[in-house]
Formats: sequence, C-alpha cells, structure tokens
Amino acid sequence: MKINALLIDDIDNVVTCVTEVPAGYDVYYRKGDEILSLKAEEDIPYCHKIALKDFAKDDEVIKYGEMLGRTAEAVAKGHWLWDKNMYSVPRDYDSEFVSTGGKE
Repeated sequence: MKINALLIDDIDNVVTCVTEVPAGYDVYYRKGDEILSLKAEEDIPYCHKIALKDFAKDDEVIKYGEMLGRTAEAVAKGHWLWDKNMYSVPRDYDSEFVSTGGKE
C-alpha cells in the first residue's frame, strides 16, 4: 500500500490523486495518523479530485478546508470531480477580509 492521494484538510470531502489511478484500483490517503482508502470507480487523472462521499446536485465540494465549488450533478463516492460535474461559486472576498486595524 502506497499513499497516492492527498487530503489537505480534515474537513475536505475530496482528495487529490498524486498519480493516475485506474478504475478499480484503491486510492490511499492519510487523515491524521490513519491511512484510509477507497476504490476508484472510474479512471482518475493525475492531480485530479476523487469524491470521498456521495454528492447530490449542488452539494458543496470542500478542499483546503474551504468550499471549492458545487456539484453540477450527483457524483458518487469514488468518482472523478472535475469541471464537467462541478462549478465554481463566486465568493465575496471583501466580506471575508479580516481587518488588522492597520497592523500587520
């Protein structure tokens, strides 16, 4: 067993594969001290995301501990998440800005 995917934040619901993973092969990733796995239900290209859960249409995709976008359709666990089945959601960065009061 060799780790072939990265979980960036413990609340993420996707991992990023660091190798190409053919359908039917296991994806291994670390979550804290645990090594977890799931089966790739379709080919996952290098540096692409695989679903850690079943997503309904319009569910939030979480990576880096942040909402990366939403699903454009239902995506089952073990399937590829990419620009054909998810979309970006514009963010209001001004409202997220935390002022330091002029101090850095």
